[in-house]
Amino acid sequence: QVQLVESGGGLVQPGESLRLSCAASGFTFSNYAMRWYRQAPGKERELVASITSAGGSTNYADSVKGRFTISRDNAKNTVYLQMNSLKPEDTAVYYCNAERVYKPMIRFWGQGTQVTVSS
Repeated sequence: QVQLVESGGGLVQPGESLRLSCAASGFTFSNYAMRWYRQAPGKERELVASITSAGGSTNYADSVKGRFTISRDNAKNTVYLQMNSLKPEDTAVYYCNAERVYKPMIRFWGQGTQVTVSS
């Protein structure tokens, strides 16, 4: 059974940090690129960060560059999102996504974890 389970969300004040984790099971993790998306109330889901299957390349949305870092541990089947200098506009539900690197393309989604940044 395929599972992506996010954890680490919560309520923090502006300027603080959080680290999200996404634990994968039920598929060959190292064959999948991993992404973090987020969706704020009333807004479309947006791509926040991505990392290649081996972890050699990462990309970030302009809004989080320099503050967020995506990483992965293929031995632990886990992807992380370190979020520093959090802002109120980072408030959203954060979703983990896995996409197979070869065809046919297969995607999996986690259930999401809430991040709230508020004073």
